[in-house]
Parts: sequence; structure tokens; C-alpha cells
Amino acid sequence: MIEVITDLIAWFADPVNWQGSSGIPARVLEHIWYSVLATVISVVIAQPVGILIGHTGRGGILAINLSNAARAVPTFGVILLTFLVAGIGLVPVLVALVVLAVPSMITNTYAGFRAVDRDVRDSAEGMGMTAWQVIWRVEIPVAMPLIMAGIRIAAVQIVATATFAAVVSLGGLGRYIIDGLAQQDLTQVLAGAILVAALSLLTEFGLSRLQKAVVSNGLQAESEEASMEAKLEGSTG
Repeated sequence: MIEVITDLIAWFADPVNWQGSSGIPARVLEHIWYSVLATVISVVIAQPVGILIGHTGRGGILAINLSNAARAVPTFGVILLTFLVAGIGLVPVLVALVVLAVPSMITNTYAGFRAVDRDVRDSAEGMGMTAWQVIWRVEIPVAMPLIMAGIRIAAVQIVATATFAAVVSLGGLGRYIIDGLAQQDLTQVLAGAILVAALSLLTEFGLSRLQKAVVSNGLQAESEEASMEAKLEGSTG
């Protein structure tokens, strides 16, 4: 164990591992690029769906069940399947990461919208607000804690899973793990795993702070309770 720790310290202390296109800074930036791109695409796809079913209340149980089923799809299998169709490149990785991230975003957005008090919606409509005004001025602000929670959960999953990019000859921190396994270099594999874990924790911390900054503590607590109720409702429907 001591030898492993010593080798890891030596690996991180080696200037070679911090320079060039295969150095840690370059790999981290590649990993962040894949993760941010996949997260943005997932938000663009998932939020309109979650808002629609959350506002109308139609198809919610079906959407949640489909989302839960999508979580069972193996990411590696999606990458290989898309690779056979699209070839080597960023597309297979993005498709797999988006498939991974969209379900939690849809579920949380739906739960956040359904948690909005019906009396609040009725009052807004009684004041003459249109459906879009109710969505933007009433429902989204109240649902924001759960919307942000869904994005946070999905983003952390994306960062952790973006290591598969190395499987289709791309970069990122997964390169250390894949290359280390190919070279039977346990130190490099462990170093890559540590870097991925560290980046995932930083993503979790950063988005958690952002989530707390945009909503009050009381509203966030109420929304988390509503989320649990909505998930139970979806599982028993």
C-alpha cells in the first residue's frame, strides 16, 4: 500500500505528466469540454419536455417510467452502438452521455412543477397571466430548486462517465485509465481515477453552491420533499 501511494506521489510530481497535449491540464480541459457540451445538450432536450409535462400534468407517469427505464441502458453499449453508425468521433460519446443525463433532468423538472401549489397557479391565472407567464413567473421560480438538483445530478454523472471518451480514441481523463490498462501501468490507472473523482467532486460542490445561491433554504427543503412524493407517485402509478 505504501509503495502504491509513493508511486502515485511520484507520478503527480513528475513534470512530464503536466506538459504537452497528454499532460494533466490538457486532459482536464478536454474532459470538461466533453462534459459541458453534453450537459448543455441534455438541458436543451430535457427541460422543455419536463416543463411541458409538468405544466400540463399530462403524460407525467409515463415520462417518469420511461426515464427510469432509460437509466438502465448501459452507457458503454450506447457508445459502441453509435460508434458503429457514426464512426470514431465525439458523436458516440455525446449520445451516450445525453442518454444518461436526460432522465434525471426530466424527472426533477416534472416533480418541481407538480409541487407548485394549485392555488398559486389559479391566482396567477386570475390576475390575467397567460400560460407562458404562469410558467416563467410562477412555476419555474418555485420549481428551480428541483430543476437545479436534476442538472447537478446529471452533470456529476456526465463528468464521471465521460471517461468512456477514451474508448473511441478521444482524450479526457479517461485516457490515463485506458492507456494505463493497456500498458499494465496501475499507477497511471489510479491517477486517472483520482483525477476523475476529484473533478466529479468539484462539479458537485460548484453546482451545489450555485443551487443554494439561487433559492432560499425553506423553498429548497419543500421542493426536495415534493420530489420524493412525486417519485413515489410515479412508481406506484
